[in-house]
Parts: sequence; structure tokens; C-alpha cells
Amino acid sequence: MTSITPFPTERTVVLTGAASARGIGRAAADRLASEGWSIAILDINAEDASAAAAEIGSNRAVKAIGVGADVSDAASVDRAITEIEGALPPIVALANLAGISSPTPFMETTVEEWDKVFAINMRGSFIVSQRVLKGMIERKLGRIVSISSISAQRGGGTYSKVAYSASKAGIIGFTRALAREVGEFGVTVNAIAPGPIDTDIMGGTLSEDRKAQMSEGIMMGRVGSREEVAALIAFLLGPDAGYITAATYDINGGLQVS
Repeated sequence: MTSITPFPTERTVVLTGAASARGIGRAAADRLASEGWSIAILDINAEDASAAAAEIGSNRAVKAIGVGADVSDAASVDRAITEIEGALPPIVALANLAGISSPTPFMETTVEEWDKVFAINMRGSFIVSQRVLKGMIERKLGRIVSISSISAQRGGGTYSKVAYSASKAGIIGFTRALAREVGEFGVTVNAIAPGPIDTDIMGGTLSEDRKAQMSEGIMMGRVGSREEVAALIAFLLGPDAGYITAATYDINGGLQVS
């Protein structure tokens, strides 16, 4: 029978794609830092990752580093995680947030674009998860949360189209299967499927008119905020979520009822 390993006081969360000032990852990093986590930001832009970590570390008085890494490249990820392991407390949690959108209609999507979307959204989650799981399994404690999308559940119908929706559907299957394999080691694996959120991933900053248009059909009558998604991520990565695994959490204001 699996026993419960207590959370260490000193612990690190790795967040991929979390350097963008208006992204969910940045909001999640700030929220987790406010709860005492040491923060490691992985981003394709090393300078932005370093700046984001420095700001969060200063504002929240926690240890924080930013490292440049291409999540679709195993060697790049290995170098980044090795650096983090040498600089910060043990990695207890991972948030797979790195992702790219794809508004191209299916019949206009090239093989190159399809592969790029899957390389970041799907293969990146595989590579980073596999790398951090080595330590989690050894310590018999870990939390992984990956970002799917309402597009995976509805078959698109949002800003992005088939390539994005398919990659985010893959995240749900990945989450369930991985949770089955690592549960015996005290590691939970969950997914979050956001609906329309006020970020820049859907073609830039949302205007008030566009927010109103996107709010049609949402029970709560508005788009969601980055901070609301960050709060859910923080809960699922925290000590109180140890009996939640293989789940996909909808956070969409009622636009999609699963």
C-alpha cells in the first residue's frame, strides 16, 4: 500500500512557458511563490525567464530562477532541469504550461505547422514530465498538472483549430495514462481545461468588444482571469490534493458542461 509522504518545507515547482507577463504561467508562478514555493521558470526566451523569476523572487521573498529551454528538445530540457536541481530545493511539482495556438484551418495546415504544435504542446509535456519524474519517483512525492483546453472537449470552436485541439486532447489521454503508471510512487497527475481566459494566446490582448463576444454562451457571462486558473493550479499542486489524480478540471465559466 502506498504511504503518504509529507510535503517538505523547502520545495520547488517548475513551470514551463511561464515568462509571459500576461500568461497563466506567470500568474501561477506568482501564486505559488506567495505560498512559499521556490520557483523555476522554463521558457524558450532565457532573458524573459530570468527577468520573470527575478521579479517574483524579489516580490515574494522566495528562491527563484529562470532558465532558457526548448521543451521539445530532450537535451535542452535535461540541461535546464539539472541546473534547477543544483540551485533550488527538491522539485515536488511541475506545471506544463508551454503551448502555442494554431488558428489555421485544417485544409491550410502544413505538416510543418502540425508538427510544431505537437512538438510544443504534446511532446514538450512528455519530455519535461519524464525528466522531473526521476526525482519525484525516488522521493515518492510529486505533483504534475498539464494544461489542456476546452477546445479538446468541444472539437475546437474557439480561436485555435484542429492541430491545437488535437494536441490538447492528447494531453488528457497523456494525463490519465501517466497517472496510472506513477500513482504507486506518490505522484499525482492532473489536467486543467480552461475556456476563454484573458491572456494574449488568442491572437493578442483581448479588447472589451472581443471579451463581450467571447462571453456569449458562458453561464458566468464573462471570460476567466489568469489568477482564477492560477488558483486551481496551485491547489492541484499542493498538499491538499494528494488523493486527486487522473482528473481533468474544467474552468470555463459554464461554457462547456462535461
